[in-house]
Amino acid sequence: MIRSLQICKSTRFPAAIAVAAHLFVAGICIADEPLVKREIVAQPPATGRSVKVDGGYMVPYVEKIPGTDVMFEMIPVPGGEFLMGSPDSEADRSKDEGPQVRIKVEPFWMGKCEVTWGEYRSFMAMYDAFKKMQRLTANAKASNADGPTEKDLRLIKMHAWNDKLAADWNVDAVTSPTPLYDSSFTYGVGEQPNQPAVTITPYAARQYTKWLSGVLGNNYRLPTEAEWEYAARAGTKTAWSFGDDPKQLEDYAWIDSNGDSKTHPVGTKKPNPWGLYDMHGNVAEWTLDQYFPDTYAKLGSGGVDENKAVQWPTKLFPRVVRGGSWLEPAAMSRSAARHPSEDREWKLSDPNIPLSPWWFTEEPATAVGLRVMRPLKPLTPEEKKRVWEADVEDVREDVKDRLREGRGAIGVADQSLPAAVEAAEKLDKQ
Repeated sequence: MIRSLQICKSTRFPAAIAVAAHLFVAGICIADEPLVKREIVAQPPATGRSVKVDGGYMVPYVEKIPGTDVMFEMIPVPGGEFLMGSPDSEADRSKDEGPQVRIKVEPFWMGKCEVTWGEYRSFMAMYDAFKKMQRLTANAKASNADGPTEKDLRLIKMHAWNDKLAADWNVDAVTSPTPLYDSSFTYGVGEQPNQPAVTITPYAARQYTKWLSGVLGNNYRLPTEAEWEYAARAGTKTAWSFGDDPKQLEDYAWIDSNGDSKTHPVGTKKPNPWGLYDMHGNVAEWTLDQYFPDTYAKLGSGGVDENKAVQWPTKLFPRVVRGGSWLEPAAMSRSAARHPSEDREWKLSDPNIPLSPWWFTEEPATAVGLRVMRPLKPLTPEEKKRVWEADVEDVREDVKDRLREGRGAIGVADQSLPAAVEAAEKLDKQ
């Protein structure tokens, strides 16, 4: 049952309700089932999605970002094969969508909805938190502080900027996005906690998934282009996951014809057959891949493993953006549609020197966000570095410059970080 009341993602639910109630609130994107975290179960549930894998059944599960009331849901996606790209006969197709190539995909979980401001602001809050921990650590005295204070200070020091992080910052730590220089522009298309976060660069999106993985203890990342299209299609071969008739699109997507020049609360349109919302429209979504117009021709026609199909970036742009948005026409929301990013034009109003590694400023970036995925198999150390860190030297140097100048914030993100943030708040008030 869907309640017409829309409540923002950060709404505080009483604990008893959060565990026991069966609810789906439009715009929160939480399933009609108990809000508990469970990922693989021994037996398939009587209702709802499940995916059979070795050791049990993947099922939907809910994550709660520690230290907040913010929750999001992950949906299991089965492994399989599909034809990536569009056939020559598809209306409005572009040349970069072909020739079609058969891709093999492993099972994974996909975010039920796009990442919201409620979720992303939890990450943005790390800027002040890391700065505070750095200051408290720098000002700490070998004093006669009482036990609890010493314990809190040790916890803070584990997460604050230090010489080790300075030497190897991209391995051990997360850089948080700086405050917006002009929040009125970035938030102009919608800033409610249940609306998708936008204007986020690929580097910021990668660091968000690294931070999220650290505080939750699971491995989250951006999807590859192949994983994204596979999840968007949800077993279909048509232009959209519901068919080929664009007249039905407004039931499933916010696009230029009905978007009213702004983002909309996530999960308010119909989902695709696998229960994923806003795969068509609302905001476009980052993938891990570099954009090449001839990617599919280079891959060949058959049986390519998904991990061998990834076009790992070697330069700042263009990157692949998928899904279309409220800013774009219906054709761009098709499952096969590809959109290359443009780093310079998307930062024309940025007054920073060098330009911000965390934020864009222009259209169409005001309609570009992200969605997280989680592979069934945990990431290897090499994979973590590849999907979480800056992948080009220009970004690495820009971030380091800001850290050296005090214009950035960095700290260790692990499951004890929320406790360190709380300890810093307590010590700062003493």
